[in-house]
Amino acid sequence: MAASRTPARRRQRSVRVTVAVVLLGAATLGVLLALPTQSPALLSASSVGVLALGWAALRIMWTEVLQSRRENAADRAAAASAYKSLFSLRAAEHAEFTTAMTERLAESNLSVRELQGELVQAQRQLASSQRRLAETASRAESAETSLEQLRAERAAEEADALASWEADGGPARGSVDELVSWEQKAAELRAEQDEMTRAVKRA
Repeated sequence: MAASRTPARRRQRSVRVTVAVVLLGAATLGVLLALPTQSPALLSASSVGVLALGWAALRIMWTEVLQSRRENAADRAAAASAYKSLFSLRAAEHAEFTTAMTERLAESNLSVRELQGELVQAQRQLASSQRRLAETASRAESAETSLEQLRAERAAEEADALASWEADGGPARGSVDELVSWEQKAAELRAEQDEMTRAVKRA
């Protein structure tokens, strides 16, 4: 507030105070000079002069006090106006910041919900893939078991057929047609085994 006061005001105030002090000093000097003389005329004149100078000094100081009050009131009004403007500016900035943070928080919450949904979907897909893998592994194991059983059965049939063919006398006593038929049957069995093996591999 002191910075808003002009040098002219400070000089005017200093002059007023100086004039008031000079008036009081002159009144005091007049009284001191009139007292030793013990002259009624001089004492009366000094008394009237002291009263006049005292009231003049009082008037000057009262004017100074009123001006100081007006200046202080103007400074306080200017400070209040500046504070009001600053408060309005800060309130607007705060509202803007609050709005921006609210929007960012809403976007963050939306992103979190989307990520949660994607995570749940990925977990479901993983569970479904694990179930399909378990089912495929079970089918493969079952097919492998069936293939082993079929191989065992085919091997037993081949062994029986070979034993029967040898019991019938082998190639020396059997016909060529029976030998060809047995070879075709063996080839069919091997083809079925290969087909089963490929099916297991595809599974």
